[in-house]
Amino acid sequence: MSNLPTFTPAQLRTIKQTVAKDTDDTEFNLFLEACRSYGLDPFRKQIHAVVYAKNSPDKRKMSIIVSRDGLRVLAQRCRDYRPASTPTEFEYDPDAKGPTNPKGIVTARVTLWKQDNKGDWYAVIGEADWDEFAPVKEEWAPDQSGKRRPTGNMTLDASGQWAKMPKVMIAKCAESQALRAGWPDQFGGIYSEEEMHRFDTETTATEALEKFEQEERQARIGGPGLMMVFDDSGVLKKVPVGEVFDRVSEFLGDATPEEAYRFSTRNAEALREFWAHSKADALELRKLIDRKAAEFKASSEAA
Repeated sequence: MSNLPTFTPAQLRTIKQTVAKDTDDTEFNLFLEACRSYGLDPFRKQIHAVVYAKNSPDKRKMSIIVSRDGLRVLAQRCRDYRPASTPTEFEYDPDAKGPTNPKGIVTARVTLWKQDNKGDWYAVIGEADWDEFAPVKEEWAPDQSGKRRPTGNMTLDASGQWAKMPKVMIAKCAESQALRAGWPDQFGGIYSEEEMHRFDTETTATEALEKFEQEERQARIGGPGLMMVFDDSGVLKKVPVGEVFDRVSEFLGDATPEEAYRFSTRNAEALREFWAHSKADALELRKLIDRKAAEFKASSEAA
């Protein structure tokens, strides 16, 4: 339960005029309940409301967005979380530098830390590619008749922070990715403002989130592989999707029940992503893990 105080009428008016300005009465009440439920403070810009398709009654829907500060507040409440101890890593490509990518950023990589049930810390890495998150959109302009049409030119939202502080913005997206990868129960379904900038407010919330989740899933599956931890070193390794079943099966075959339990805990998100790629193989791995877990439970109870 939130420790936020009950809002005064004056505070409610301020919230409605600022961080929830497009909401109707029902949406506003829902937003206030979300603030209390998450224990986040709208006056500190930890949480705010975005109304999608606000001019289309049949598509209109509100989404609740959590800021970077808000995400960090939630993370600090997790007893197994430790923030990044090194600066964000950036990969650059000089050929990519241009109006839609001021610094030529390819990828940002953030490393957070998660504690396992033995008290050991291991790295959780979040990666965000510029092409997947930057709000690059097709330019529209009036034609000879005065009707607005796409020009074919791609532009970066110059009015926002992506053009002014590109490293900060893409790093925030990478941090959000790491939080969802390492703490899926706490952060599943929670998205930062920076991640949603590429969707305009005339898109429905459902359409925006479905597109976001699909692109995120395809990026992980179609990329070089899934990030997995196989031992107590805590080092994340990229495993090509086509090799996941064989690699994990081999590891589980030689692992002790406790090692198998730690593996499943550390790689919960990666295993869920593998399910999206191959349900049959993921199910077989789930059976192997469950058998090992049963052995671990039996040995723990006997001890």
